[in-house]
Amino acid sequence: MTEAEVSAAAASDPDARPMTKEEWASARRVPRSKTLRRALGLSQEEFASRFHIPLGTLRDWEQRRCEPDQTARTYLTVIARDPEGVQRALGAIRAPSH
Repeated sequence: MTEAEVSAAAASDPDARPMTKEEWASARRVPRSKTLRRALGLSQEEFASRFHIPLGTLRDWEQRRCEPDQTARTYLTVIARDPEGVQRALGAIRAPSH
């Protein structure tokens, strides 16, 4: 199928049609930290401990009580790209106790 045929087929199927701009804007977004944590197969406690993020902060991000600042977003990006490398880099640093 051509790209145009794929788009036409998707648009004609009510169960598979693309979202409108309005639907996209109002869609519930899952916080990136939660998506990343789940992709790594970690509980909140495991993720927070492994990457030295205060558990309360992680929960606030995931429950959308607050958003990660630019530094935290960058850190999450680095974790997403190389979680093992981040773990190695943090290996000598003791995890904060809660």
